[in-house]
Amino acid sequence: MPEILRHPGTVLTDHVFSVPLDHARPDGERIEVFAREVVAADKEREELPWLLFLQGGPGHSSPRPVGRDAWLPVALRHYRVLLLDQRGTGRSTPANRQSLAARGAAEDQAAYLAHFRADSIVRDAEHIRRELLGEGSTWSTLGQSFGGFCTLAYLSYAPESIREAFVTGGLPGLRTDVAEVYRAAYPRVAAKNAQFYARYPGDVRRVREIVEHLAAHEVKLADGSPLTVERFQWLGMLLGQGSGAHTLHYLLENAWVRGVTGPELSDGFLEAVRAQVSLAGAPLFATVHESCYAQRSVSPEGTRWAAQRVRAEFPDFDAERALRTPDAPVYFTGEMIYPWMFDVDPALIPLRETARRLAERGDWPDLYDPRRLAANEVPVYAAVYHDDMYVDREHSLATARAVPNTRVWVTNEWEHDALRVSGGAVLERLIGMARGEV
Repeated sequence: MPEILRHPGTVLTDHVFSVPLDHARPDGERIEVFAREVVAADKEREELPWLLFLQGGPGHSSPRPVGRDAWLPVALRHYRVLLLDQRGTGRSTPANRQSLAARGAAEDQAAYLAHFRADSIVRDAEHIRRELLGEGSTWSTLGQSFGGFCTLAYLSYAPESIREAFVTGGLPGLRTDVAEVYRAAYPRVAAKNAQFYARYPGDVRRVREIVEHLAAHEVKLADGSPLTVERFQWLGMLLGQGSGAHTLHYLLENAWVRGVTGPELSDGFLEAVRAQVSLAGAPLFATVHESCYAQRSVSPEGTRWAAQRVRAEFPDFDAERALRTPDAPVYFTGEMIYPWMFDVDPALIPLRETARRLAERGDWPDLYDPRRLAANEVPVYAAVYHDDMYVDREHSLATARAVPNTRVWVTNEWEHDALRVSGGAVLERLIGMARGEV
């Protein structure tokens, strides 16, 4: 029997589904996928339409709600919500260094992880829809970031199952080569760096001092892993969030403490850095991140560490070069996955060879069907953030033009994390568009 919990104002029902690892082989190996049903307590017995939430990432579990928080209050006025732990995350069958070790060699692990992209996730959703709602049923979807990528794959694979689709910061380029994804990304990250340093000009000196120290000393985090210059630069992931620049500034201002031999990086600072740069909680984010862009008809040679290859074209991110120029800012990087991560992060080191094999794979199935999408009849309502650091605005708008029945709200009021931090305002706007109120 499903476990039922009652939180303030909500009723939560836990579901576990057995699905094929490879949906092309339904009689083969099976894994578990977990999903949590959420309904407003005063609507528990009502026949409500369903809203499937597709989490961003890839490799992150769905939210763990406590009562009516974040965007849920808006959604629960209209829907019964299903929070899906995409395969490999949360309470679904895990995919991490511990579980993958049991699968044997790196080639076997890579073959297994090839089934953890958007195409498999939407097939899981279809399996769940049929089991939970019945054949011939439909539901609405809400895709945040990578969840929007899943939405476009869903519209390519089974549009007849979707009543309406909401997308927040996640319309992908349908025919965009993975290298072009990063050629578009680095300038956006550079712009966020410029804005950060304009807001906090004193941090130019602070960051330079930290980078100079890291370049000259071996510094380790509490888990024993090294804090290198490149790893420190990865704190730029914060700059794409609404309050990320402030979070980064406050982190930097407490960097130093005077020790026996002079100034050194404080334990508190190093722990705050570790919490941001460790991928122990989401190893799939690193392992399959670039693969979520791979399509054999677009990038037949595979991803081949695209972010690392393209980085050389943008010398502003060269920390050594910045230090050779007096008073030059050291730029942080963004949502890029680099091969060095698998040399320094304890959660990723055992997966180094597995990640290499995934990066070299060239026969990734296409995720999107442009011809089927060109005939789309499902209403799509998408928030596109004008200054989104993670998902390119122009790629998103090109996709919106290519997919009929897509209405777009372009705004610079919010950043990429707006669904979570806007108090429901973003979802309210999109539902209002769907209801003809906006």
